Amino acid sequence: MTARSRTIWTFVVTSIALFMAQLDNLVVTTALPVIRTDLHASLSSLEWTVNAYTLTFAVLLLTGATLGERFGRRRMLVIGLVIFTAGSAAAALAPSVDWLVAFRAIQGAGAAIVTPLTLTLLSAAVPVERRGMALGIWGAVAGLAIATGPVVGGAVVQGWSWQTIFWLNVPLGLLLIPLARFRIVESRGPSTRLDLPGVGLASAGLFGIVLGLVRANSLGWTSPYVLTALVAGVALVIGFVVWETRTPQPMLPMRLFRSRGFSATNLASVLMFFGMFGSIFLLAQFLQTVQHYSPLSAGLRTLPWTGMPIVVSPIAGIVADRIGGRPVVLTGLVLQATGLAWLAAVSSPTVAYSSLVPAFIVSGVGMAMFFAPVATMVLGTVRREEEGIASGATNALRELGGVFGIAVLAAVFSAHGGYTSGPAFVDGLRPAVAVGAAGVFLAALALLAVPRGTPEVDAAGPVDAYAGSREPALSA
Repeated sequence: MTARSRTIWTFVVTSIALFMAQLDNLVVTTALPVIRTDLHASLSSLEWTVNAYTLTFAVLLLTGATLGERFGRRRMLVIGLVIFTAGSAAAALAPSVDWLVAFRAIQGAGAAIVTPLTLTLLSAAVPVERRGMALGIWGAVAGLAIATGPVVGGAVVQGWSWQTIFWLNVPLGLLLIPLARFRIVESRGPSTRLDLPGVGLASAGLFGIVLGLVRANSLGWTSPYVLTALVAGVALVIGFVVWETRTPQPMLPMRLFRSRGFSATNLASVLMFFGMFGSIFLLAQFLQTVQHYSPLSAGLRTLPWTGMPIVVSPIAGIVADRIGGRPVVLTGLVLQATGLAWLAAVSSPTVAYSSLVPAFIVSGVGMAMFFAPVATMVLGTVRREEEGIASGATNALRELGGVFGIAVLAAVFSAHGGYTSGPAFVDGLRPAVAVGAAGVFLAALALLAVPRGTPEVDAAGPVDAYAGSREPALSA
């Protein structure tokens, strides 16, 4: 096989694998009302149906990259595809919502291995002079998967069943596994030690916090169960931070946060995903539960929001190259916050879809202006040798923002409303989305702390070995 054909095969395999992994972030959102009815799921179960995938994906993302560097990127991509495919088949066969949540976690673990390795394998296979174009396409594929997730989910649920959402991954996975094994050239990166204590502390701590938030409304915020989960979760996260400052090869080097630009940009990303994911989680259900649109119609009606990055991101990227990323991202956050506040204000059981469209568009434009330059802003705050770990850390943190957004906004929704009627749903939706808007507005304030002009890079100290790609931007 020629070098050119291997490059083409690598591009095809990694693109499809990336699309599958990113699609499952939001593909299930338009299926939630059907899953709630079919499996008699509670609000907390619906939260875990989304968060089980996102949480395991976020926590294991850097570990997946490390495994590829140490044991071989192609080998670990194949293993990741096997895990993701098996998890998808199991989710399709889930007899209850509890089993569905468990299998979604397995899917997330597979996706955490697959996603970073698609980037490193593609980067290694493409000639240097074409690498920028290839990585640009890589980012576009990831963005397209997220944008089309609600539409694909709605179309599949309406045409077949919610189980088919997961069955679709199985033939694709079975096709990609042998192609990845025999058509992609093996490559490795710098061998690093796995930070298993770090993974354990982060996973247990974040699970405890999310568990407490999810169960708080049903059991009471002062119940021993909730307090124990929250306190234990916070203690374990603090333990993770302490461990990462002392271990010689940390999963997440805490010294990166000495850069004001790195800390502020990542805080903005966390808050942005907090508001965006939490709002999409509820608004996708609103269109079906209250407005009585079909799953496909609901998915299509979110496109002015979720699909806007496909149109606007290239333009925003060009503008950011000319005037800098900070003003573009700041404008995007303000627009996203404005759009969410608009949606919270106009939502009612009988609101016309035409009244929602302007708010969707404003939110979508804001999302696109955020996505385009934010990865470059983050990478501009660290040294070249640390771009891989910085990129992976940023993606893990923003996924965690989405996890907490769903948990917190669902808690607000549950405290003020519920599924008993259309007016009850809206009673919970409006304050919840308002909280999401406030989170994104705080993200804009956080971004003001990013230094103007020259990126802030801490050049002091030795370069640690790191887990992750040396190529920039695990960004979607």
